[in-house]
Amino acid sequence: MDIDAFVSAHRPVWDRLEDLIRRRRSLDGAEVDELVDLYQRVATHLSQVRSASADPILVGRLSALVARARSAVTGAHTPAWREFIRFFTVSFPVVAYRARWWWLGTTAVFILVSTVVAVWVARDPSVQASIATPAEIDQLVNHDFADYYSEHPAASFAGQVWTNNAWIAMQMIIMAILLGLPIPYILWQNALNVAASAGLMASHGKLDVFFGLITPHGLLELTAVFLAGAVGMRLGWTVVDPGTRKRGEALAEQGRAVMSVALGLVVVLFVSGLIEGLVTPSSLPTWARIGIGVIAEVAFLAYVTFFGRRAVAARETGDLERAPDLAPTAG
Repeated sequence: MDIDAFVSAHRPVWDRLEDLIRRRRSLDGAEVDELVDLYQRVATHLSQVRSASADPILVGRLSALVARARSAVTGAHTPAWREFIRFFTVSFPVVAYRARWWWLGTTAVFILVSTVVAVWVARDPSVQASIATPAEIDQLVNHDFADYYSEHPAASFAGQVWTNNAWIAMQMIIMAILLGLPIPYILWQNALNVAASAGLMASHGKLDVFFGLITPHGLLELTAVFLAGAVGMRLGWTVVDPGTRKRGEALAEQGRAVMSVALGLVVVLFVSGLIEGLVTPSSLPTWARIGIGVIAEVAFLAYVTFFGRRAVAARETGDLERAPDLAPTAG
């Protein structure tokens, strides 16, 4: 690119945009339309200069001009409460909804593996013996499994559970940095833990106790873990198949989307922790405790489906950074 010729050809556009920005409070309708059009054109110029030139002065000037124009076009900074509402009605649910097939696949594989291993443990005494001694199994089945949910004060237990669950989900979010490759192993370990407990309880006729205690909080908790794993693996797949975008841009966008999920799951796992700390060990009948868990699960899935589908229809991506450096293309 001939920088001198480029500057000479486009300087009138830049100067005109400067003038419109200075007079933005007194612009008429036609000038506002012109401001938006010139903002898009200069953003494209910035993109061209960045890709074809290393001139820091020109890049700096155009970056500042685009930033000022964007501020003039979008108006004042959005209040914090509106950003908060937007996050929970757009950014988080749209990322979850767009990852729904990865999410569903992760859930299906986890349930299949857990079921197969649990049946194996329940039916094979030699497998049970490899897990623990008969005395240890008896202690787990008849005491430890149920006592786990009631041996601590409800409030502190809820906080402990929230921290633990959040850490499991964050592990998978962090593993996204490694393109999601370790995530199947983390899910496999969790599936084995669930299956071992289920198999041992079933072998002693305590499967009703198992589901009565794990279902109220487990539905929402595992759903959150599956979502974290799904978006992490989807990030890794972006390297293989970036779609129509450049691989770097696709990875950056998907990486920021993963952060949306990380922030949203803090709240989801907080709710799950409250259920595990306050509902699971409560004196409510089993059907009532399970009913609360089912209601929480259905409410979360309905929330993601409703707001996620609406955001997808509006062509939202859930990107936390609303493309300040991705120039719109004109024409």
